Amino acid sequence: MTAAPPVTPDTPDDVPPADPQGPRGLRDPRPAPEARTDFGEPEERTQEARAAQRELVAHTPGFIFSEAASFGGSLVGGAQHGVSAGGSARDVFMGGKTEIHHHGTAAGAAYASGEIPRQRLDALAGVFVQGPSFAAALARLRDERVLVLAGAHSTGRYAAALMLLHHLGVPAVHALSAETGPANLGAQLSAPGGHVLRDLPLSRNRPLRDTHLYAARDRLRKTDGYLVVTVENSPFLLGVTPSAWEPPEAADVLRAHLADLRKEPGDSTGLLTLGPVRDFLSRGAHRPSEVARFAVEVARFDGGAEAAARLADFGHAAVEQQCREWLSDPEATLRDKAFLISLAVFDQAPYVLAAEHADQLYVHFQRLQHPEQPPEIPVFGLAAETRLERARAEGEVRDEATEWGSVPQFTAYFKKENTPRLLLGEVWTGHPSARPALVSWLKELARDSRPVVRTRAAAAAALLARADLPSAVALLIDGWAVSKAFGPRVTAANTLTLAQLLDAPVVLRLLTQWCTDTHWARRWTAIRAFGLLTPLRPDLAGPALSALAARARAGGSGETEANNLIDSTALLLSVGARRGEMLSELVRLLHHDTASVRALALAAFVRACDNAEEGALVEWYADTGMYEEDSARDLATLWRTALGDRGHTRGALLALHTWVHLAERRADVAQALELLLPALLVTADDRKRLRHELLNLRAPDGGPRPPVADRLLGLLIPSTPDPSRS
Repeated sequence: MTAAPPVTPDTPDDVPPADPQGPRGLRDPRPAPEARTDFGEPEERTQEARAAQRELVAHTPGFIFSEAASFGGSLVGGAQHGVSAGGSARDVFMGGKTEIHHHGTAAGAAYASGEIPRQRLDALAGVFVQGPSFAAALARLRDERVLVLAGAHSTGRYAAALMLLHHLGVPAVHALSAETGPANLGAQLSAPGGHVLRDLPLSRNRPLRDTHLYAARDRLRKTDGYLVVTVENSPFLLGVTPSAWEPPEAADVLRAHLADLRKEPGDSTGLLTLGPVRDFLSRGAHRPSEVARFAVEVARFDGGAEAAARLADFGHAAVEQQCREWLSDPEATLRDKAFLISLAVFDQAPYVLAAEHADQLYVHFQRLQHPEQPPEIPVFGLAAETRLERARAEGEVRDEATEWGSVPQFTAYFKKENTPRLLLGEVWTGHPSARPALVSWLKELARDSRPVVRTRAAAAAALLARADLPSAVALLIDGWAVSKAFGPRVTAANTLTLAQLLDAPVVLRLLTQWCTDTHWARRWTAIRAFGLLTPLRPDLAGPALSALAARARAGGSGETEANNLIDSTALLLSVGARRGEMLSELVRLLHHDTASVRALALAAFVRACDNAEEGALVEWYADTGMYEEDSARDLATLWRTALGDRGHTRGALLALHTWVHLAERRADVAQALELLLPALLVTADDRKRLRHELLNLRAPDGGPRPPVADRLLGLLIPSTPDPSRS
């Protein structure tokens, strides 16, 4: 064990004063590296909105976007993975637990010690499916009297152990005490018949050796007994060759349960062909507890719409039940639960992130539960494969994008895609005592230097906001939003963006109100959130523009806020399906009675034009916009107005350079410019301005004027040769 590092106190930032420099015009502020902020301190190298939007999309877990597209009772669409289901009764055998949940007439309660009732064994035998490894295990047990049955967590190996003894015809089956250790195993085998020791805990200091089994076998020969010990796959079997448990197919297990429940011969065949049943079985193998519960729902099917809905909803309900059991299990350690929560936050991310931050959360849990003790983190523990197996998760090597290129990383993810959302919601609403630790931990993640960690903190907070928005805002989001520092405000904006994607209640109203809030940082957060949101939710472009224009109309924006306002408004023109509509709205704002609103429209248009990235406005115009009469007219109006407005002329000319340089590489852009340019020539000053700019244009590397500029000049002065052509 090592002592946990001290945690930096999470003190809230002081609320900064109002902008001291008064209102500024909404031109197109591009702060130089040495610029000063509104508060007289060096400006942070803040991230422009386009880059922030790309980062958000790159690092947000996939289940957020799939759930944003479609919520429902059944499992969310996408690849569903599962662990093989084993033969079991309708008792839900949960791997290493001694607790058993009963569903119907199932068998196999695990007593601390003593004989298992015969009727329970008979009931289990009525639904048990042997599976591919059962016969070989039975032959070994009959010959050796002692069998170590090893398999994955919660795959029905305990039910298999009981049935192995039952098939031998022993007069009784005794459940040994969970406190039995390898060294005193033989001493517990005094009664004749069968014995089962469920999930013997092993470790480096407590291995199961071959000598322990020899002693047990000698004792069993004297009493004519048999012993089955179940264990998870473990490296601490020294000299012991376990029998590997391979469970049967989920369809076979389901069929056996239905035959027992329905009783009518052949009745289960039709049930297995139902659409929801086929979908359930096609999502991969399932654990015995899940198959047993599903069998009960299938057996209740009466052909009605309500019964069909229950079947379709079963996957969702099963994951909810599993999450409750994980968090309420008294035998699971705080470290186990911390790993589950961390994996929910870092689902489909490198495993090392989930493991690293799970230990940080574990420290917070220890401080919360045992404040009088210094927290400790075990240096070594279970292998990654074992931890993931217990969490019903998987891992595989995937290429992870970094700023230097793709690198291979061992990526971990839950087998059921909706597990992270349900697990985090259960922690937040079902276990409020854990909130202080969870809140402190998420604040730590939000301060991390890695974009993926900060984005995952925002995604987790968004899920919490969907479950309980007022608490999430009070405990997390508002604290980030009012921070002086740039990073926490971005986390707040990301959180609110993702919360709106998840249809968390009243988020849109909150953002609209924050746009005109008295606190400058809340305004900044809401403005940035609208810019991030609209490319992902094009239907909200109209409300977003209204809120941003309302902020501009109020006036008083400092340079940083003005730049943010322009950035977010410019992003509205990146929404492909709504670009024509947004151009029309910006033209409408040119006639607004408030100068700051008109300035916002022009500055945002110029900012959107000065972009040659894939999917930029210039690409859309060349591909689609110039063929749409209204869009072409509105874009020309905005260009002409920006070029003729003293506050925006320089920025508009620089944006025109961007379009001309792109036209040199793309024929469609060159054609679009050739059609656009005549629409910009209304006055002699327009012609003079553009002629001067094209004559003096140079290549990006400082070389000669690009040939496309000459062709465009020909549209301005077709009969005049160019004496300055070098």
